[in-house]
Amino acid sequence: MKPTKTLSLLTATLLLAACSVAPVYEKPQVVTPVQFKEASLSATGEQSGQWKTAEPAELNHRGQWWQVFNDLTLDNLEDEALAANQNLQAATARLAQSRALFKDERSNRYPQLSGGISPGHQRISPDAQRTGNGSEQTLWRAQAQFAYEADLFGRVSSLVNAAQADAEQSVALLRSVLLSLQADVAQQYFTIRELDAERVIYQHTVKLREQTVQLTQHRYDAGDISELELARAKSELAAARSEELGVTRRRAIAEHALAILLGKSPTEFSLAALPLQRISINVPAGLPSSLLERRSDIAAAERAMAAANARIGVAKAAYFPRLNITGALGYESSELGSLFEWSNRTFLLGPLIGTMLSMPIFDGGRREAGLERARAVYEEDVAKYRQTVLNAFGEVEDNLASLRILDNQSEVQDTAVASSQRASHLAQSRYREGLVSYLEVIDADRTLLQQKRVTVQLDGERARATVNLIRALGGSWEGAPLVASK
Repeated sequence: MKPTKTLSLLTATLLLAACSVAPVYEKPQVVTPVQFKEASLSATGEQSGQWKTAEPAELNHRGQWWQVFNDLTLDNLEDEALAANQNLQAATARLAQSRALFKDERSNRYPQLSGGISPGHQRISPDAQRTGNGSEQTLWRAQAQFAYEADLFGRVSSLVNAAQADAEQSVALLRSVLLSLQADVAQQYFTIRELDAERVIYQHTVKLREQTVQLTQHRYDAGDISELELARAKSELAAARSEELGVTRRRAIAEHALAILLGKSPTEFSLAALPLQRISINVPAGLPSSLLERRSDIAAAERAMAAANARIGVAKAAYFPRLNITGALGYESSELGSLFEWSNRTFLLGPLIGTMLSMPIFDGGRREAGLERARAVYEEDVAKYRQTVLNAFGEVEDNLASLRILDNQSEVQDTAVASSQRASHLAQSRYREGLVSYLEVIDADRTLLQQKRVTVQLDGERARATVNLIRALGGSWEGAPLVASK
């Protein structure tokens, strides 16, 4: 082939390679509010005007957001979980797999070279020879082979782009697993602390009821009361002890769950009892909605769309020709000793097997089906992306509302506890003086116990709602000071 023809063919090939049929990827539009609904319902409303439209910021540094709780034990637990949690290890391995697949697809951009040496023994038929006599011969070959697919109509590039988007999706999914793990550890920790506080309440209740039983026993022995009141006092004591054991059981189960999150067996982990104290994290009411774009699940959904869009290009390229350039260069000889002599050199430019330029003609609708499927997958990923964004806004609104209402509920509940304590104290005093029956003491005592339990549960809900809000925002936030108080 003349150099001019070779140059012309190469130029035409490069021009075709630049003609990608993949659709241009554009991130779908989603409706995002200028501000959260809860901004107008906050206690002060002073920062409502500071909210702004969402902007992509998924790669922003999140930091160790749990340190806002100022709890050294929680800090240590988070470090242990990051080092040994098996789900996190699995997500890391999935990311490595995805990156390896990307490297594999990217290698198709370059020629594939291979080499080898081998003997071949063959018999040529008489009709295949001019002499008319068949013969057998052994032929040694030492060759370097190369193969390259010209990227006509962007097929190879689309595959590479899809693999790259898949790898980036795996990065976002890993971050999502990481944030979920951090939040789960914090929530489980606060659940244990809540149960510790609840157990303290029951322990105190048991002590008071033991004293009441002793007092009732004395009055019964003196003939001041009937056996019915003594039986009631013993029943209430047994009920309190039973409830305390129930809390202990739930606490053990919660501790086991935390151990699993830390990558340990339950026998390897024990957490000292420490009752939960009221935690209040003052999240600025003017938190910008742009922080939602820092959520890794949103980033993962967006990358899934990008990969699906690239695969539409792969499906479209199936309608057009494929150019596979192959060749071989080396030596051939009937004698191994003379294999590498210069006169025995050989080369082949063209397809070793099949054809160089292939063009689909009829496939019974397979290519059309492949394109329809690729487009349907893309539409599905678009819907999933938009739903993920909606879910994200819903989660933020839920937790902002929870924290706002829990603040008010806790204030009311504190009043209820104070009133119940006063009523219980009065009932005990009047019972000792013989002015009321033990039924009134039981009723007041039950009410106080219930109100104390509700208070502890509200404190636990507040702590978990704060963690959930941080999770919903994609982690900690930049430039928004948090004030933690206990």
